[in-house]
Amino acid sequence: MRPEILFPLFRPVTALKGVGPRLGALIEQAAGPRVVDLCWHLPTGLIDRRLQPPVAALPDGALATVTVTVQEHQPPRNPRLPYKVICADDSGRLTLVFFNPRRDFLERNLPPGATRLISGQVSYYGGEPQMAHPDHILAPEDAAQLPLLEPVYGLTGGLTARPMHKAVRGAVDSAPELPEWLDPAYCKREGWPGWRQALGMLHEPEDESALLPEHPARRRLAFDELLANQLALALTRRHQRARPGRAISGDGRLVARALTALPYELTVAQRRALDEIGQDLKSEHRMLRLLQGDVGAGKTAVAFLTMLTAVEAGCQAALMAPTEILARQHFATLAPLCEAVGVRLAVLTGRDKGKARQAILERLAGGDCDIVVGTHALFQEDIQFRDLALAVVDEQHRFGVHQRLLLAGKGGSIDMLVMTATPIPRTLTLTVYGDMDISVLDEKPPGREPIDTRAMPLSRLGEVVDGLHRALAAGARVYWVCPLVEESDQLDAAAAEERFAGLARVFGDRVGLVHGRMKAADKDQAMAAFADGRLSILVATTVIEVGLDVPEATVMVVEHAERFGLAQLHQLRGRIGRGGRRGTCLLLYAEPLGEAARSRIGILRRTDDGFLIAEEDLRLRGAGDLLGTRQSGLPVFRLADPAAHQDLMLAARDDARMVLDREPELDGARGAALRVLLYLFERDAAIRYLRSG
Repeated sequence: MRPEILFPLFRPVTALKGVGPRLGALIEQAAGPRVVDLCWHLPTGLIDRRLQPPVAALPDGALATVTVTVQEHQPPRNPRLPYKVICADDSGRLTLVFFNPRRDFLERNLPPGATRLISGQVSYYGGEPQMAHPDHILAPEDAAQLPLLEPVYGLTGGLTARPMHKAVRGAVDSAPELPEWLDPAYCKREGWPGWRQALGMLHEPEDESALLPEHPARRRLAFDELLANQLALALTRRHQRARPGRAISGDGRLVARALTALPYELTVAQRRALDEIGQDLKSEHRMLRLLQGDVGAGKTAVAFLTMLTAVEAGCQAALMAPTEILARQHFATLAPLCEAVGVRLAVLTGRDKGKARQAILERLAGGDCDIVVGTHALFQEDIQFRDLALAVVDEQHRFGVHQRLLLAGKGGSIDMLVMTATPIPRTLTLTVYGDMDISVLDEKPPGREPIDTRAMPLSRLGEVVDGLHRALAAGARVYWVCPLVEESDQLDAAAAEERFAGLARVFGDRVGLVHGRMKAADKDQAMAAFADGRLSILVATTVIEVGLDVPEATVMVVEHAERFGLAQLHQLRGRIGRGGRRGTCLLLYAEPLGEAARSRIGILRRTDDGFLIAEEDLRLRGAGDLLGTRQSGLPVFRLADPAAHQDLMLAARDDARMVLDREPELDGARGAALRVLLYLFERDAAIRYLRSG
């Protein structure tokens, strides 16, 4: 149960004074539905109204505040002309200009002879200063209501600054004093305010520096958020480790046969990873390990050899992929290897129906299948294994922790190996995979040629198409990746269909099309035709980003490369040059190219090191966009900036470990406060893992 002290923060925004249903709906779009969401809605800028010169010294274009006397109103004869109010101080005259105003409002708020405090943007017309629609008009006795420093918040259509500002102010004012969950000595050393004070400083900035990630109030709140994240991961990890495991030890016969059947020698990194995994399998604790490797680093081979160890011990293994295409491709890759070593393999996806599906289920339940490859279909309740001991999850960031646990529930004490080809910067690895041990494949298999990466403007599209004629004549196969329009499968698909139609007019039936809105069977058909050479060009959206393996593909054209993130471009580039022949990647961009896009393209041309690229991507774009916002698996931080707060992330991890060493059940004074923190940042699911909570 959420602690009562937090109830004021988890009310709907409509509980705030002055926020009715209509305004509440707009605020929900901009910030979120609850009071706490407004507290986390950070200012994006600052309006400074402290400039208060005499009228004669008003600078053109400045935001200024003046004290003037109202002299006369000049209503227009033609309603399309502006309504003017003439004001003055001892130094000169200022004209206030209004278009289509309510006359009674102006006469009531600006009566002739009254002194008023006016704040707004200055412009000059005919050599005289004027203000069009001033932001604030106040009587001198109400001067305290004028915000001299006013934070700027993200808005949405139909929502203006003033009601948003008032709602945020109401949210912050209603925030309760909470027990201090941070170590007092650490707070003092960092020069951090308390939680409630930090929140106030964030929303009442004293200058521009208060908006920066380095400001003490922002760092304090960022650390709170990161600590909640790390504490939740540590509790989840402890819960996983506490569940009894079993030792799995093979005799090595199948692994030895497989090493002979593989067409290459394992790299040092692959052998190191296999040793680490082997130690986990032999222990009595459940394995929960991440195998992180760049595109083409040989993760599938490591996973296969690990699954063979489970089969040697008389158990079953499952390999789960995020898409049907990838699952069937894994099956095609593993089938000849399984045949060579004498292991029974099956594939199960959502497409398998009726008798065929039932036959696979019977094989799994009866133990007539050693390894099964599948999609999330492997989670379904009617699927029973005779003895599932190992689950391998490919492209983990496409699955949630919940789905991982569902698969783990299919056996008594399943060891779990999770793979990702999306290199994540070391500090971010803590936030995504903090509940796992990590093995890294940091070498490429021998014989992999670096990709020749070039950039050119879209205006040279005709030359690129001409070049394809030469590439196809030399036997190349080509991916043509269409632009990311926005977070919309429909628009992305439309862009791909348009490009497909254009290329089909030139190259005829040698061109195929794949996008996210096609039926799975049609996608598979197009991919298969490209893989076996019936198609020479495959026009696609980013559905090909992960996993599609066509060794003959040597050319990649990415249209509107400036719209893609660095890590995503690197993933796409990894689809070519996999068969020993050197690949070429053409990045087509719209002119003029922005500074950030220029940096991204420059980095890609300089290096093919996925981990270095991921670090640069984090630096350039921040964590929110690192893996693209679709299904990124990254926790969404409202206050922490993983690029700017890397030191805090490491400190939060260390603090979480120290706390749980001292108070394993969070039942001391600090532990009780940390439970409030977990509920505040909605990491309360982890509290279920506490015996007393």
